[in-house]
Amino acid sequence: MTTFHGAWPALVTPYQDDGSVNTAVLRDIIEYHIDKGVSGFYTGGSTGEGHFLPIKLRKLISETVLQQVDGRVPVIVHAGSISLQDAIEMAIHAEKHGAAGISSILPPFYETTEVIFKYFEALAGATPDLPFLPYLLNPKVDTITLLRCTMKIPNLAGSKYTGSNMFEFRQLIELGNSKWTMFSGMDEQCVYAAMAGASGNIGSTVNFMPGAYIAIHQYIAEGKYAEAHNLQQKANAVTAIMIECGFMGALKAVMKHLGFDCGQPYLPHLPMNADEEKMLFQKLEQTNFVELTKM
Repeated sequence: MTTFHGAWPALVTPYQDDGSVNTAVLRDIIEYHIDKGVSGFYTGGSTGEGHFLPIKLRKLISETVLQQVDGRVPVIVHAGSISLQDAIEMAIHAEKHGAAGISSILPPFYETTEVIFKYFEALAGATPDLPFLPYLLNPKVDTITLLRCTMKIPNLAGSKYTGSNMFEFRQLIELGNSKWTMFSGMDEQCVYAAMAGASGNIGSTVNFMPGAYIAIHQYIAEGKYAEAHNLQQKANAVTAIMIECGFMGALKAVMKHLGFDCGQPYLPHLPMNADEEKMLFQKLEQTNFVELTKM
């Protein structure tokens, strides 16, 4: 089973004014990240707004990313959907176009370990030769019990854990083996997850400051924990402002500031107006935002 490592953007999706995917900008974003040295891409997840898009657009996004990447780094496609059949269709499509793995949220309304397991079993079973990594983001679910149960799935390869509980995260890591991939999914916890043994991180703010997270992993590998923590704190100051201002609208504004016009977010996310954007960048000027984006 393939093991994945390093800093991966939870890839943002750029749109045109009519709501269609702006594939030209998406290709430019991919090249920007490859030039920065990211280790892979996670596409169509929460940051990519895949949950809110019709399956036709979701397929277009994964096709575009996989074609542009052209095997230079691995791509994990988020196939999850409240509809199991849509999720299976996405997974088969991803495999056909060269994905290195598939992932899935814990779908809404699937509220017990038993039903989530049945969903994961069916989805992973549709592409048995692809690594399957559940996206653990639901504080109401006992993630340790769920992942222990999910280990019955032959192509389970680890997971993406989006949470702040490093004690729980370490327990999840210890469920696996040397080929187990455990991604941290909360940007603010990247350094702490790396110290706990994370294989890598998949994050939203990796879209605009990938160099910071690449450096954090390098520092941890070299035992330079103080340097890693200092960089994490600088990144967290930026992240806090993004959250305060409305994260998805702020992310689109920041990407446009860097030269990638990603349009407006899909509902239920809201765009920023001109005054809100002005306030966002005034606040970011008080941080190390420019330094971090240039890394």
